[in-house]
Amino acid sequence: MEQLDLLLWLAIQEDLAHGDVTTEAVVDQDLDGRAVVLGREPFVLSGSRVFHRIFQLLDPTIQIVSFFRDGEEIQPGIPVFGLDGSVRSLLTGERTALNFVQRLCGIATLTKQMVKKLSGSSCRLLDTRKTTPLWRKLEKEAVRHGGGANHRFGLADGVLIKDNHIVAAGGVREAVQRARRHVPHTLKIEVEVDNLDQFEVALEAGADIILLDNFTPEMLREAVVRNKGRVLLEASGGVLLERVRAIAETGVDFISCGALTHSAKSIDMTMEMEFTTS
Repeated sequence: MEQLDLLLWLAIQEDLAHGDVTTEAVVDQDLDGRAVVLGREPFVLSGSRVFHRIFQLLDPTIQIVSFFRDGEEIQPGIPVFGLDGSVRSLLTGERTALNFVQRLCGIATLTKQMVKKLSGSSCRLLDTRKTTPLWRKLEKEAVRHGGGANHRFGLADGVLIKDNHIVAAGGVREAVQRARRHVPHTLKIEVEVDNLDQFEVALEAGADIILLDNFTPEMLREAVVRNKGRVLLEASGGVLLERVRAIAETGVDFISCGALTHSAKSIDMTMEMEFTTS
């Protein structure tokens, strides 16, 4: 929790470092009120923990109620959070809290849309490390809330030999052999390949997983045929909502999609307030 608190506190200070001059000038210090947060479009909820924590850090007297759980699909205009307490604190924390939850809900929503496209197939949707710096745990959690699965969290979580590793090592076979000699047997060795020739070499070299980067559907199907179920196959590159089903139908085991975290549109959300004099 300490790392998360640091991130959230820095985000709060981005707005509040020199005070909230508008709220302090316009709103009475003793004014209490109620607020609700709702979306203006359908979405999948993510970020509830962060939303609560921002207000706890800003003003521990703020009371927050969640009406839904992360991962639930919510229609527009329905309250998601209810807040009670100091109007000054609610207004000061509003934008920071909404910035986090809108972004995380956007990731969860896009993930859910893609997962629904894969319904009935055996293919699983994965995220990537193409995340916002320092937001990785939150964004990968949002992917899970949307029904997706996580790829590596960090560089120590598995071997993924990419194109530049292959060039530096002198080829696919050499890269796989070096990895096999140096990493624990408990770690899977995944190799990214750009064409079917490299795919064949990766198979022969003993890779555990082969990432088929920017393969056409025809190439993916051919790789599945040649593989004969020997290793796990992951398709990646240019994965869009309108293409994800066709990729899954080629027979690959996984689809990894960087767009889940680097291109998801934030959900349009708002906080609406009611005031009561204390």
